Amino acid sequence: MRLRDTPTVEVSTRLGCSPEQAWALVTDISLPTRAAGELQRVEWLDGATGVAVGARFRGHNSNEAMGDWHTDSEIVEVEDGRRWVWQVGESDAPFAVWGFEVDPDGDGATVRQWGKIGTGRSPLTAFVEQHPEQEAAIVAHRMSVWRQGMTANLAMLTQLVDSRV
Repeated sequence: MRLRDTPTVEVSTRLGCSPEQAWALVTDISLPTRAAGELQRVEWLDGATGVAVGARFRGHNSNEAMGDWHTDSEIVEVEDGRRWVWQVGESDAPFAVWGFEVDPDGDGATVRQWGKIGTGRSPLTAFVEQHPEQEAAIVAHRMSVWRQGMTANLAMLTQLVDSRV
């Protein structure tokens, strides 16, 4: 696995709630702060208050290996009630692209979260450049961290839905 391949991680789960309820949950940008993962705090920027194309937000992150950092994200796609996508970093060369999708599923909804490494420069890019012989292991590790965080996010969604039933 190499950075130039722009690898993607995706997780999904079925929730016992309406697609509308699932949408309300996945568009709460603070959701991942309540799950186990790197995102510690998040805030809307430039007066934004919700998911809309062009809205920006800042995430404050932390992990043992990388310390503390923040990223600025911009929402680049919204299909209301169904899908929203944001990119991290520069708009012409993001270093990551993330999304949530909600699909009706019988009497519930299937929710997917995915993340894709982008082509822009990031601390990960710099680290790989310092250790090119370890690129595959570095990228695989980073993708596993993403998968763990997304899995925790969907577990949090399930817990929230189950607590409301």
